Amino acid sequence: MSFKMQRVNVYHTEVKDEPGGIAARLKPLAEAGTHLEYVYSQRSATRPGYGDLYVAPISGSGPLAAAKTAGLHEVPEPIVMRVEGDDKAGLAGRLTLAWEKAGLNLHGMVMSVFHGKFVGYVTFDSVADANKAATLLAELGTAEPSAVNRSNATAKVC
Repeated sequence: MSFKMQRVNVYHTEVKDEPGGIAARLKPLAEAGTHLEYVYSQRSATRPGYGDLYVAPISGSGPLAAAKTAGLHEVPEPIVMRVEGDDKAGLAGRLTLAWEKAGLNLHGMVMSVFHGKFVGYVTFDSVADANKAATLLAELGTAEPSAVNRSNATAKVC
């Protein structure tokens, strides 16, 4: 079993909290052929009637121009890490327990499994926390709950 964890450069914009608010921001990206792997939105806790939209990745002149048209800009926070690898029963529990024991408080987490592989996005409060989490993921490697094998684990934080 192998794991990979890497930083995701995230783009953000505000959206109106109404039908079509998100679609209006995503439309220019779709028209530019942008292949998004991460789309996250939530209502604003401080600004009624608005929400936040985060997307990634955006690269290339066409998608970057479309992002600008849509009001999106790259942001340093939240610290978003993409985690992926082979699925194994209990993996999310072992991983989050290792992070807990290291004193890491997750800002947010979404994980999914499809055809024996998992992919997820985890947000951290700081780059230092993300680095520590990546190191712990690498240490988990192919480990069963009682063993650690580091040979198949990779972790990368930019």
